[in-house]
Amino acid sequence: MFYRENGQFKTSYWADQQIFLIAQDRWAILALLVFAFVGVPLLVDEYLYRAILIPFLILSLAALGVNILVGYCGQISLGSGGFMAVGAYAAYNTFIRIDDMPLLLALLSGGFFATLVGIFFGIPSLRVKGLYLAVATLAAQFFCDWAFLRVKWFTNNTSSGSVSVSNLQVFGQPIDTPVQKYIFCLSILLVFALLAKNLVRSAVGREWMAIRDMDVAAAVIGIRPMYAKLSAFAVSSFIVGVAGALWGFIHLGAWEPAAFSVDRSFSLLFMVIIGGMGSIMGSFFGAAFIVVLPIFLNQFIPVVGGVFGLEVSTAFISHAEYMVFGALIVWFLIVEPHGLARLWSLGKQKLRLWPFPH
Repeated sequence: MFYRENGQFKTSYWADQQIFLIAQDRWAILALLVFAFVGVPLLVDEYLYRAILIPFLILSLAALGVNILVGYCGQISLGSGGFMAVGAYAAYNTFIRIDDMPLLLALLSGGFFATLVGIFFGIPSLRVKGLYLAVATLAAQFFCDWAFLRVKWFTNNTSSGSVSVSNLQVFGQPIDTPVQKYIFCLSILLVFALLAKNLVRSAVGREWMAIRDMDVAAAVIGIRPMYAKLSAFAVSSFIVGVAGALWGFIHLGAWEPAAFSVDRSFSLLFMVIIGGMGSIMGSFFGAAFIVVLPIFLNQFIPVVGGVFGLEVSTAFISHAEYMVFGALIVWFLIVEPHGLARLWSLGKQKLRLWPFPH
């Protein structure tokens, strides 16, 4: 009844190319952004910032990068955790080794070096695909784990192998409190999400999707597979590298190579599968699901066990998380391959026609 587009006419090409075609969508997104920037800092406590909101924002950015490569270009990757590590350690070294290095430039430098590594390990995508490409990108993950653990220069020759940052500032404003970290991460995520949305709607994005759907036919009509695949690896690695730098600088503050293990790569891939491949919105849905589900299970399983008089151990809860994740991934791959974003899209379509039959 309220979600209708009748009476909303497109009178120009610019109006027809808007990201949000329906006025209700534009107002809803605007209200959501106002609430995120103004309402959340007034309502949320420190625990929610550290446990849910800040990890959700950073992982949404990382899932956005993975989705560009996996969802839009169709190139499977299991090295996202390694690219996050490259971004984190590159940003750390530029931040401590260059005097008066601005925080934003340090974070972007992490994305730049992650881009170089991503392009290098993306070269096999020109000759192999599918499982073989997944193994090639997994080699990137193990190589990064080995390099940051064994080469002491990356960790500034610390004996423990862990690094830390402090006194973070942006334009003279400190980034110390959870609220400041939240606003900073939200601003960066908003900028990158807008850029990614416009990029996938551009000629480059259409080339990625053509390669994903049928690379041979795309090459026949004049699309260069080498340029399309390597550009997808470059853009994806840059975004994932910036997310890795944010994960180390803003969320952790002090970290070691184990923070970007292969488990991180798999969790990012799970976010894309559950949220929806080939969907910017799906990156947010998947990150929210992965972040919130473990916290929900930690609270829900002991309650259910108490109802039935069972004592639930922490080991069982951790194992239950893996079982639930596995079951959900199989369910989404079989029932709804396009993930939560597709369910959201179907719901909006039904609202646009309600109460008429559809």
